[in-house]
Amino acid sequence: MDLHHLRCFVATAEELHFGRAAQRLDMLPSALGRFIRLLEEDLGTRLMTRTTRSVALTDDGALLLKEARALLAQADALAGKFRTRGRNRAPSIRVGAIDSAAAGLLPRLLHDFRKRRPDVTVQLVEDKTVRLLPRLLSGRLDLAFVRPPQRPDKRLEFLFLLHETAVVAVAERHPLSQRMRVTIADLEETPLIVPERRSRPHSHDLTMKLFAEAGREARIAQIADEKQTIVNLVSAGLGVAIVPRWTSRMATRGVRFIRLAASDMNKLPLAAAWTRGTRDPVRDDVLAMLKADLPRYAREA
Repeated sequence: MDLHHLRCFVATAEELHFGRAAQRLDMLPSALGRFIRLLEEDLGTRLMTRTTRSVALTDDGALLLKEARALLAQADALAGKFRTRGRNRAPSIRVGAIDSAAAGLLPRLLHDFRKRRPDVTVQLVEDKTVRLLPRLLSGRLDLAFVRPPQRPDKRLEFLFLLHETAVVAVAERHPLSQRMRVTIADLEETPLIVPERRSRPHSHDLTMKLFAEAGREARIAQIADEKQTIVNLVSAGLGVAIVPRWTSRMATRGVRFIRLAASDMNKLPLAAAWTRGTRDPVRDDVLAMLKADLPRYAREA
């Protein structure tokens, strides 16, 4: 027994005519008769007596009519309640971002988006690319700002946005802290703090490639996963780190961020990602605004 069978029964019981009931339900009389028979078989009782000229309810049919009306009214009220909640609920978007984008791009982007769409609720998740992409695929995120992987999953769409400029984080008491710019040669004898390659391949490889390009050897003293941890270790004087410029917006005392001499490799790519083939008007609004204002955001990276 399901709600559709009950609706067929109630319509027939109220009309006491299969033709009129079928017309009311926009179905064939033969199909209606089949549903009534299935309902009777399911309940194990006769609900109606039928002749070529009339339809009448049995005692069980009359009892079921009363109960079915109440049950259908309750079901309709429940469905209406949740439809109303859906219409009244504010639109929302679930956004994921790597730490530097969460510190640099997202505050400005979401501020601008709020002025355009104050009705939208934004849920923000900060994590690594390797963890954000599975969240997109599982439907737990609508949009993510990530480092584009070397082998992109074909189930995802990627939109390259900009390159983040790398800078050097040094402790305020470090001999290089008063410099306006440093080169890789200046860092050759300096202990380095780098992220684990498995979790942050772009950031790890950037440091190694910059040293290789300069013909120098990187002296790795510490490996740490999180940017905030890396910057805290720099503050404690355990080494220096090459990080995205937006990392300087993370609140850490005792650290200076110094420009790194220009290099074609001195960049970290940032992309927007979402699940291919999905429709999301709020996400599309964010992307449209981002594309329109991208030169302004890129200048700050």
